[in-house]
Amino acid sequence: MGGPALRQHHAHHAIHEGALSGALDKTEELEILIGEGKSEDARLAADQLLGYWVTRVLSHADAEEEGFYEEMAGEDPNLRLAVVKLTRDHDILRMIVADIVNELPESGPTPDVMRLFYSLITINAIHSREEERLLFGEQPE
Repeated sequence: MGGPALRQHHAHHAIHEGALSGALDKTEELEILIGEGKSEDARLAADQLLGYWVTRVLSHADAEEEGFYEEMAGEDPNLRLAVVKLTRDHDILRMIVADIVNELPESGPTPDVMRLFYSLITINAIHSREEERLLFGEQPE
């Protein structure tokens, strides 16, 4: 089931913010390397960015699905529906990561791969905002 930080709104929010910030920083670094024509460094940075998504974001998603969502939803039908939607977001993130895993070794960080990385950022940001709103009652800013 994940640790107590998952159940504490402020700590959960910090996990989301930290993961998103790291993904943004690493993606920007990759863009700079591409822009400078440093293809080998860019390929390495893309591999590291992919690893970051797997170890930071998808591992957090796995932890949420290993009991946290069920605990938060309880018997509330509205929250149970929210959990289905949030889990679908995780599935979409996993699908995009799988596409990157298939594309990256063959092509490197092409514009198509970069679009996939940026789609991960967008989906994850929306997902985190909605998760906090639905499960913790946080209102969007």
